[in-house]
Amino acid sequence: MKKAEIKFEKLQKALIALEIIYLKPNEPDRSNIDATIQRFEFTFELCWKFLKDFFSEKGISLNYPKEVIQEAFKSGVVNDENLWLQMLEDRNMTSHTYDEELANEIFERIKVYTPEIRRLCDSIVRY
Repeated sequence: MKKAEIKFEKLQKALIALEIIYLKPNEPDRSNIDATIQRFEFTFELCWKFLKDFFSEKGISLNYPKEVIQEAFKSGVVNDENLWLQMLEDRNMTSHTYDEELANEIFERIKVYTPEIRRLCDSIVRY
């Protein structure tokens, strides 16, 4: 099994876990918001690292998440480069600081990001 295939399987499992929690109603203690953000961080990391290996197996060497996203857009693997770059920015913000207002904003955006990651996974299966 190729490296990209192994990462894709892990990505699909992480995405399912994210899909399970992101639509749950908010808890008074905000635990589901925090859990959703953590699952998003983990899923996004797996996503860009999978794409890095996916392109590497096609002879395209990329090192950084932004490069990977740009190549994914250029090659038609993703349709909305700006949305993916926003995901990267949000992932970087959540992993370096915790601000309740920012967490709320990112939590709302995750509701858009999650279906986009699902579209990527579905398109890779057909790629």
